[in-house]
Amino acid sequence: MNNLQIDVPAHPQWPALKDLDKVAIKQRIKRLMRENNAVLVAHYYVDADLQALAEETNGCVADSLEMARFGAHSNADMLLVCGVRFMGETAKILNPEKTVLMPDLEATCSLDEGCPTYEFNEFCDEHPDRKVVVYANTSAEVKARADWMVTSGIALDIVKYLHEKGEKILWAPDKHLGKYVQRVTGADMVFWDGACIVHDEFKGFALERVRRLHPEAAVLVHPESPLEVIDQADRVGSTTALIKAVQEMPNEEFIIATDDGIFWKMHQLAPNKKLISAPTVGEGATCASCAHCPWMAMNALQNLEQAIENKTGQIMIDESIRKRAIFSIERMLNFAKNRPSR
Repeated sequence: MNNLQIDVPAHPQWPALKDLDKVAIKQRIKRLMRENNAVLVAHYYVDADLQALAEETNGCVADSLEMARFGAHSNADMLLVCGVRFMGETAKILNPEKTVLMPDLEATCSLDEGCPTYEFNEFCDEHPDRKVVVYANTSAEVKARADWMVTSGIALDIVKYLHEKGEKILWAPDKHLGKYVQRVTGADMVFWDGACIVHDEFKGFALERVRRLHPEAAVLVHPESPLEVIDQADRVGSTTALIKAVQEMPNEEFIIATDDGIFWKMHQLAPNKKLISAPTVGEGATCASCAHCPWMAMNALQNLEQAIENKTGQIMIDESIRKRAIFSIERMLNFAKNRPSR
């Protein structure tokens, strides 16, 4: 279920900062962070300068699962979340006493926007016998309806656990990830018809051509991609799993089917590896994302400074929603804490 059209924004064009200007703005942000007892949490897909700043200030650069865990355990009074809106909302759900700021509250997500609350609740009402499992890329209101929240790094384990208990699953919103999980686990699942605009643009026929040009390259695929792309993968996994694969696999070249913002961390940890973006269905003006999320691109040093200086971009969540949404998130975090280490 889902026939919504998503308005995809153009990639923002941030003015290029000269080296001295970049140093100056980072120093101002660091001062403001100290004054506000703030910590910076950045996703692998945001601008490299933001990822570097998070590490320089003892913050966190991670996937959405680790971002949630880090924020929940931080002693900071303020969380600065560089990513997309659901990440800031998750931080606020887990930390209602903290101020949560984002550089741009309009930085949403095609999966989130494509799963509106009213329609999703109707879908759930049609399947009352199923456990509702929602991907992290959803609103607080959708999480409030869920039995479980999952990220790509833990979805297989949780659905496998539910399947072994004999539970049937209602999955939302990413159909590609859901069908991959179903294929691996054998679970009885029904799907919301959503897709990430970045990963949905990776196409199997185009990937085949690139593989012929780079026959020694390993193919690394995020499971939000279509099955025709997943079927060509040497490794399928979350952003954290793909970074680990680049470090551990012996190949010198890798074709990467996920947002190319991840290349910064991959180059940092495996500087001698050659990374190649998997091809999208279009190039230039004909592709919606061109392997980089336009909403992630709304995060920059410039508007991060504005957010912390002016206290703009604050995440606010109705307390009644928060109390219901926290159940599915904490269920995932507790499951993650208790599962065997990998």
